[in-house]
Amino acid sequence: MSVASTAHHEQTDSVWRDLRQLLSFRNISAIYIWVAMVILFSVLAPETFPTLDTVRIVLTDQAVTAVLAIGLVIPLAAGAFDLSIGSQLGLGAILVAWLLRTQGLGLVPAIIGTLAIGACVGLANGLLVTKAKISSFITTLGMSSVLLALISWVSQDSQILNLGSGFQQIANRQILSIPMSVYIMVVLAICVWYILDNTYLGRAVYATGGNAEAARLAGIGTDRVIIVSLISCSLLATVAGIVLSSSLATGDPTVGPPYMLPAFAAAFLGSTQFRNGRFNILGTIVAVYVLATGVKGLQLIGAPVWIPELFNGVALLIAVAVTRRRSSRKRARSAETTSLTADQAA
Repeated sequence: MSVASTAHHEQTDSVWRDLRQLLSFRNISAIYIWVAMVILFSVLAPETFPTLDTVRIVLTDQAVTAVLAIGLVIPLAAGAFDLSIGSQLGLGAILVAWLLRTQGLGLVPAIIGTLAIGACVGLANGLLVTKAKISSFITTLGMSSVLLALISWVSQDSQILNLGSGFQQIANRQILSIPMSVYIMVVLAICVWYILDNTYLGRAVYATGGNAEAARLAGIGTDRVIIVSLISCSLLATVAGIVLSSSLATGDPTVGPPYMLPAFAAAFLGSTQFRNGRFNILGTIVAVYVLATGVKGLQLIGAPVWIPELFNGVALLIAVAVTRRRSSRKRARSAETTSLTADQAA
């Protein structure tokens, strides 16, 4: 067999091997589960589930959750938790309404002011984690409580109504029968994906999350990376809150906390897809809609109202377990490789 023929066969084998890996259940299990759920619920609820209206409702209803989960991916990829994202969403939702209605600011100043306060929350989280050396888990858990108190104080525990038609158009204006909230989510997903996967900042984020000490020794400012990741998460959570208030045409002080669990479930489930344990945007978006499809299907076949909480909680536990197991295997393989290299050198 000629050299050219051998090279051709090797190239073909490599292509098929990569394709098998790409389409393997381990790599894209959520896609196969998604397809199975669509088939199952289409059979169980043929008149209500497999319709364009259901697709449109799921797509629209999950836009806010997807934006929040996209923001959460950034600190998780950097090795930090942000348990205050639900409260940050709620703060953004109530602040923009308060600035518009109670303070009488224009649309643009109200949005800019809300985003600025959201960034300050992220900066406070980052400084507490990196300078005060408080774990991100404890820092953001405490910040969540502080933000809930601030929301209660600003809103006086009451909804803020009559926010104006211009503000409502931010999320509710439709293009090709799809609300702007979905387009906002897609644009943000593309931007964050590009930054994480194609820039030095993204590589620094993943390096910090993989091994902060090794990243620091390699010259990466890990403290700055964590601060920036938490600010970015806060900004996206604030955007999610603004979009939610726009879609509801109301500033509601109670809307934030219920979004935390679905966002975490989507981020961790997404980390099991496409990137072999690495938090990533595409996997997170797919996970958001896989979970939403399951919840919607169960609702349409008459499941109890507590099903969404159960479904998201179980999904989060399974996703975390899978992620931890894969991380343990990676560490074991890395240790084995290091030991083998040392033996060979000896």
